[in-house]
Amino acid sequence: MSQVKPISFKSRKTKDKTAFILICLFSFLAMVPLFFIIWDVVAKGYKNFNLRLFTEVTPSSVDALMARMNGDPIPGGILNGITGSVLIVGLAILISVPLGLFIGIYLSDNRGKKFAKVISYLTDLLQGMPSIVIGIIAYAWVVKPLGGYSALAGSVALSIMMLPMIVRSTEETLKMLPASYKEAGLALGSSYTNVVFKILLPSGFGGIFTGILLAISRVMGETAPLMLTALGASVVNWKITEPTSAIPLLIWDFYNDPNLVDLIWSSSLLLLIVIFLLNWIAKIVARKWKI
Repeated sequence: MSQVKPISFKSRKTKDKTAFILICLFSFLAMVPLFFIIWDVVAKGYKNFNLRLFTEVTPSSVDALMARMNGDPIPGGILNGITGSVLIVGLAILISVPLGLFIGIYLSDNRGKKFAKVISYLTDLLQGMPSIVIGIIAYAWVVKPLGGYSALAGSVALSIMMLPMIVRSTEETLKMLPASYKEAGLALGSSYTNVVFKILLPSGFGGIFTGILLAISRVMGETAPLMLTALGASVVNWKITEPTSAIPLLIWDFYNDPNLVDLIWSSSLLLLIVIFLLNWIAKIVARKWKI
């Protein structure tokens, strides 16, 4: 029987360097289009990035047309979109975070049970569901029963999209905690509820909070579900039962109006900055509160 010739250290080192160079090369090639997109958004978006963008509502098409004919900057801003995004995403956080935490806690404590397996499978299924389908579901669940579009309907759609990431981050973070944490708390006479909320969740705060921030950044730029639920509004609205605008909805509206195209880049730049800040905060939290 012929013996397998051992691979020399020099050959392994050469293959390792080759693989490292190829990975760096393909990673760089994948990042080049991203840098071009970011540069394009920044270069075109800063022109209308001023105080009016944050303090005035969306201008009408006629006002924008007159400004373009006179060579003036586009009047107005996206205040109605900013307040609408805050309202819709804020409500989505209030809905999805408590529910996601409870489901994640249940899955981490009941890994082998059939019901937990079903919930875990449904969570994975929900995570891969297209956003337009979730918008249709929210339309059937909220818009139709309430008889109209509303910020609440948009929040329900976004909360469904946020839920899987919050569930997974909570479940995986609690699984990483030493079992002695729970055993020590129960041995000292604490109730299960106190152990979870005063020992386990604070210990896994970094991972859980990072998952929540990433879930928020994921839904900040969603347009399709809001088109079917929140619809949009040309004024600032803080009522959850009425149609409300959002920054992604305004970008879609601006795209369909040639007189307001310039505001697309400023709105996109603002959205890019918000998502960048959320991801940056998530990395800081994950680094500071390591398990």
